[in-house]
Amino acid sequence: MTAIYGDLIDQETRCIDYHGPTDIVALKCFACQKYYPCFKCHNRHEDHPFEPYPQHLKKDKVVFCGACQKELTIEDYKGRAACPNCDHPFNPNCSRHYDYYFTDS
Repeated sequence: MTAIYGDLIDQETRCIDYHGPTDIVALKCFACQKYYPCFKCHNRHEDHPFEPYPQHLKKDKVVFCGACQKELTIEDYKGRAACPNCDHPFNPNCSRHYDYYFTDS
C-alpha cells in the first residue's frame, strides 16, 4: 500500500487545503520521495520545502490517484481531465500549480 502523508480528511487523498470532489491526487516530493496531497501539507510536515519532480524522469511514478489507488507517471497525469485508470475527473485548476510539482530541469 502506498503511504500518503499530510493532513488527509479521507481515503481519496483530499486534505484540509484541497477537498473538493475532484481533489483526488497526491504528488511525490523529489527531495523526500513522499506523497502528499498538496505542497502546503508537505511544507507543514517536513523540514524542507516541496521540491518539484523533474519531468525528464518520465518513467517514475510520481502522482497517486486517490480514487483508484494507482500510481501514475507525469505523462499519465499532465494535461488529462481524468485518471487514465479509473476515469475519475481531476481538478482542472491543478494545472495552475504544475510549476509547484514538476520542473523542466
